[in-house]
Amino acid sequence: MRTWRVGTFSMGILLLMLGLFLFFSRFLGMDLIQVMSAWWPVILIVLGIEILIYLFLARQEKPILQYDFFSIFFVAIIGTLGIAFAVLSSTGLMGKVEEVVAREEQSFDLPGFSHKIDDRIHRVVVRNVGYDTTIEATDAKEVSMFGTYRVQAVKNKELLKSANDYLTANQKGDTLYINLKQLPNESGPFYTQAIVAATILIPKDVKLDLVGTSESLTLKPRALSNDWKIENASNVTVDSSESKDLKLAANSEVFKGKEWKVSNKDDQDESGEKMGVYQSGEGKYHINIVNSYHVSLLTGK
Repeated sequence: MRTWRVGTFSMGILLLMLGLFLFFSRFLGMDLIQVMSAWWPVILIVLGIEILIYLFLARQEKPILQYDFFSIFFVAIIGTLGIAFAVLSSTGLMGKVEEVVAREEQSFDLPGFSHKIDDRIHRVVVRNVGYDTTIEATDAKEVSMFGTYRVQAVKNKELLKSANDYLTANQKGDTLYINLKQLPNESGPFYTQAIVAATILIPKDVKLDLVGTSESLTLKPRALSNDWKIENASNVTVDSSESKDLKLAANSEVFKGKEWKVSNKDDQDESGEKMGVYQSGEGKYHINIVNSYHVSLLTGK
């Protein structure tokens, strides 16, 4: 007479159910993680039913249960995974894991920003937070900003909905203050960091102060007709190919290229430090670059 070992039937039923689910999930769009986190109690139910059926069919006064420990161990592994899924779901970590798995590296457009400049505004102050930025002088009577950002995100799910998500703009007296915001970064094991490349257009006749950190900064003064001051940018590139009346000054130890000359006494900064100077035309309009690690110049010559 063949011996029925408890656990064999349970493992067979569970493997059958799991196989059917995986098969149909490919066609019905079912979510494996959600089902695994919800169906694990069925494992205990099936195993309990098997024990009751064995006791009923044994028809002995003192039936002796015999267990298939390998099958029960396999069933326990599946049950443990189910419990783990349930615990992760209850703590919210499962949703986070699903989101991370579904992420991919994507690029999106920055929501456009523009602010009209009237005769009351003579100065713009921009505080950067590490964006790779291009500053360009323009004939338009408005400050505008556009660009792209790259981030790990669920497919086609944009991080930024409006310009208010990455900057604030406030007018105080004759000055427009623009504060760029750090894009949201997740910490811990799910750490991600957004990479931003932005272009800011500044009216050519308005004074500009740019402060704050920036890994890469490109300046295009073009037909600039006011002064710019740049502070704390790591690597600065100045494209002066279209500038006819410009004087550029930078820390003497960071400027590169034969076009630069060491400043005379009149061109020294407030601390008395010598500056590297480049001039086109009469040099009526100034760009001063301070606290930078590297400055390069494009003259178009």
